[in-house]
Amino acid sequence: MTVSRSICFGFLAVITVGTILLMMPFSTSSGMWNNPIVALFTATSAVCVTGLAVEDTGTYFSFWGQLFLLILVQIGGLGYMTANTFLLLLLGRRFSLKDKIAIQQSLDRPGIHGSTQILRSIIALTAVMEITGILVLLPVFNADYGFTQGLWLAVFHSINSWNNAGFSLFPDSYIRYQFYLPLVIPVSALIILGGIGYPVIFEMYLWMRDRLLRKPYRTVFSLNFKVATSTTLALLVIGTIAFLFIELRNPETFGTVNFGNQLVLAWFQSVTTRTAGFNSIDIGRMTTAGLFLTIALMFIGASPGGTGGGIKTTTARVLANCTKAILQGKEDVEMYQRQVPISLILKAIGVVVGSTVTVILATILMSITDPAVNFIKILFEVVSAFATVGLSTGITASVSASGKLILIVTMFVGRVGILLLMAALLGDPRPRAIRYPEENLLVG
Repeated sequence: MTVSRSICFGFLAVITVGTILLMMPFSTSSGMWNNPIVALFTATSAVCVTGLAVEDTGTYFSFWGQLFLLILVQIGGLGYMTANTFLLLLLGRRFSLKDKIAIQQSLDRPGIHGSTQILRSIIALTAVMEITGILVLLPVFNADYGFTQGLWLAVFHSINSWNNAGFSLFPDSYIRYQFYLPLVIPVSALIILGGIGYPVIFEMYLWMRDRLLRKPYRTVFSLNFKVATSTTLALLVIGTIAFLFIELRNPETFGTVNFGNQLVLAWFQSVTTRTAGFNSIDIGRMTTAGLFLTIALMFIGASPGGTGGGIKTTTARVLANCTKAILQGKEDVEMYQRQVPISLILKAIGVVVGSTVTVILATILMSITDPAVNFIKILFEVVSAFATVGLSTGITASVSASGKLILIVTMFVGRVGILLLMAALLGDPRPRAIRYPEENLLVG
């Protein structure tokens, strides 16, 4: 079995086990057997770190159901291969060459050397960040709910924030805390750091270490670091300004509060569209322009190597620079005084085209199965599912069973990645010894 198929089947296996656990009577607060569609949808949403829910997580599921959901989110956030490797490390098993190749492909690294050390670092970083989030959020929830329940709320929301999952134990997500900076700031930080990618955080750590130790040869930031950080920062700033401008006069979202609170709402909305899925306003009451802006930001998503989804910031940046090169009459695509290889450009094009086709097909199918639902809301739901965001205009629970199944498949495709899924279906490409002659054609 190829590595791509192993990863896909691994995710399917985790979803299957999660569905069975969430179907059990002890997983629901009513003590009754769970609806199979609800269990399958919730398990898929958790493993794919999406956050879309057909039932209120805090009231529908018991403590055990919430715990199982949290475990699924953690496995999904780490990725199947990382979680599986962690178990192998605990068991003390030695890694075969096939295991190392699988790790290398799952991490999208150029070589297999040092992959197990990278995985140990990822697990350690995840633990540190989530525990830090718990300690920071505990005083917030402890003041309102007491220590025991406050601790569970801190654990649940810290893990969901770092993994960009978006499940909340509150029926209105964070609307009740929409202006409360002691919650908005740490949750925003966890979302951004979780979505920006492990490689970026490691490079920043090495750079800071070298400066503190005053080493003569300091870490030089890679092209991936420069592109991921600059694009993320630009999208956060642009998103905040755009949401503030678009929703400024909407009395259902921003229009009735002062400018300082409007800025907080716009900032959190810009952050959470980067595949986090929490909301501090009623998404269903946003303007059409606000919904479309959210769709665009969700589609771009987070950065490679992180816990978020979407086509990734680096993919969008590569294609933007391709357009810039064409407009300037250049034959090479350059970024930060580096030339982008043609293989990377082709991969970026493949990701965007495959993602766009997936969204279009899912939107068409849902428009057929749920014709009464507004088109913009269907498109919003599909992009949210594909980009593993979890934001919703409120139609998730009301769509038909067929519509829910379409969203389930869309979440799975978005989580494993369109290129990896096609490799699993078609098999790994074989090397070719034949090169055909070039010929021009009309484009554009």
